[in-house]
Amino acid sequence: MSREQSFMNVLDAAAKVQWNVAMILEAKAVEVEKARNWIMNHVHGGSFESHEKMLSEPLDIHEQLVEVIDGLTKLQSGFNSNLKAVLTSDEDESGSDDGGFDGLFSGSFDLEDSEK
Repeated sequence: MSREQSFMNVLDAAAKVQWNVAMILEAKAVEVEKARNWIMNHVHGGSFESHEKMLSEPLDIHEQLVEVIDGLTKLQSGFNSNLKAVLTSDEDESGSDDGGFDGLFSGSFDLEDSEK
């Protein structure tokens, strides 16, 4: 297997993992929306024994959300390092300084209409 094919396999695997993460997050969003609706309809100030308990429950939920976000950040950081490895290797082979994008970012970028 050539080096280029190996890099393509790495990128393909990363894309599949990203898609799976997106599906997981979508399912999580649906689950959280259902939980939110239930909480809004069934949980009231009188549902808690004390004011302290009423504050600690949402804090526990927020702590879990922070852990999920932290995990996603670490996952994306790993993807970033994989992509950097592929692009750095490709840049070394091509000898260009545009990150291996074959001049995609080396030219001028004009948003004006070219017909004028």
